Amino acid sequence: MKVGIDILGGDFAPDANLSGAVLAKNELPSDTTLVLIGDKDQIFSGLSALGANPDDFEIVHAPDVITMHDHPTRAIPQKPNSSIAVGFDLLANKQIDVFASTGNTGAMLVGAIYKVNTIPGIIRPCITSVLPSIDGTQAILLDVGANADCKPDVLYQFAVVGSLYSKHVYGIENPRVALLSIGEEESKGNLLTVATHKLLAESDDLNFVGNIEGRDLFLGKADVVVCDGFTGNIVLKQAEGLYGLLRKRGVKDDEYFNRFNYENYGGTPVLGVKGNVIIGHGISNDIAVKNMIKHAYEVASSGLSAKINEAFN
Repeated sequence: MKVGIDILGGDFAPDANLSGAVLAKNELPSDTTLVLIGDKDQIFSGLSALGANPDDFEIVHAPDVITMHDHPTRAIPQKPNSSIAVGFDLLANKQIDVFASTGNTGAMLVGAIYKVNTIPGIIRPCITSVLPSIDGTQAILLDVGANADCKPDVLYQFAVVGSLYSKHVYGIENPRVALLSIGEEESKGNLLTVATHKLLAESDDLNFVGNIEGRDLFLGKADVVVCDGFTGNIVLKQAEGLYGLLRKRGVKDDEYFNRFNYENYGGTPVLGVKGNVIIGHGISNDIAVKNMIKHAYEVASSGLSAKINEAFN
């Protein structure tokens, strides 16, 4: 398997990305090839500084950078030699099995949709986040920012792709799906959640367990939690903020709250596109990059994209 890594994306590039790649190389199966995409000179000098052998990696020269300030829809065509654009070219041409980046999230979403293409039948691709549960399990929340405005049929599809992700990557045979709302009753919520509840409740393809309230998100009541990207992004940022406050208050050795650290998860797949695309946090350090690469390997190994395509076609 070939895992493509954007070496120039993120706040701490290229150092954190190269260090994370070296760490991941030591933990992945020996038949895995890490393809480092970025400025060739920076990659060689960075690997040398880390004491790593460049021959252990495949290196693809892509000297330009899509920054966090570049416009997502214009960046890829304007910078065809950027690490993100080259990475998507490699993925689209099946020269790599999965492409991972901590770079410009908007550009990654645009590249996933227009370079790799959306799976037929998918209305809108989405991204996820992990919700650590107090019982030791974890749930996935989707969408968390790709789609601020949604309609009921879009949320229904989030439930389907979320269930497939939970089943094939996390090994949960019959994932419990819940809808995030302001009350457990099916009549509670806004027009979107009430209409979505009806669609989910009538489905024979999902293990729908009803509405879930914000206070129950971390109690292990569901394996997949569905919401629009506006709401999901607020939940995600609130959880990150709470973790930061706990650290500032000296809570640093709590086994449960340590699971809120984004470094543990590394990245999230773009669900609903024809290829395997993983987006990491822009502030990722080497540990987060390592875990992003490992998750990229897991997603590609599971054949998740192909299984979603099969489900919708």
